[in-house]
Amino acid sequence: MKNELQNELTHKQFTLLGLVAEGDPEYGYRSTYPYMINKKIKERGMEAWTKIGEMGRSSIYRILKELESIKLITHYTEEVDNRKRKIYSITHLGIKALKKRIFEVLSNFKGKNDEDFYVAFSMLPLISQEEQTEALTKSIELISNNIKELEEMLEQNSRLPINVTGLFIHPIEILKTDVKFLNWVIDEIRKGKERISK
Repeated sequence: MKNELQNELTHKQFTLLGLVAEGDPEYGYRSTYPYMINKKIKERGMEAWTKIGEMGRSSIYRILKELESIKLITHYTEEVDNRKRKIYSITHLGIKALKKRIFEVLSNFKGKNDEDFYVAFSMLPLISQEEQTEALTKSIELISNNIKELEEMLEQNSRLPINVTGLFIHPIEILKTDVKFLNWVIDEIRKGKERISK
């Protein structure tokens, strides 16, 4: 598979690839089936913090088929109560692509409402602690540079009315909160408090 395919994963493909990688205890590590994926989406309220929206089984199957066509996942079929069920597993190539995407997304968070960041953050345990810290530190640098630029612009426009200056102050404060959050996450990672969600 060409590297560009890994980088061109849609948001929904990225999200489902992560859920397949997470797996299901009933089927062992890194194996699951569409009903369980849909259940996780609903239980975690992922419709609220991703672009995944309401997904029926047919949509999930379609995206899983797309991921399988580019060899990021594979499946086998089992029979349960006289019905066939497809069990999906992530491939070695899929793990490699997923980890690369997680690291890239976490490294390039600019402190805005970014659904890919939320998905990558939910998959934090799939990359090493060193990679987690490195990626989040890069994002802190990006956000800090953005804060500095906005503060310089605010200084240049400080004599303008509140409806103008407020448009600088509000994002500055939000970005400062993002930096505080990312620093907290890094501290928790260094304390060894990261957990793999089950």
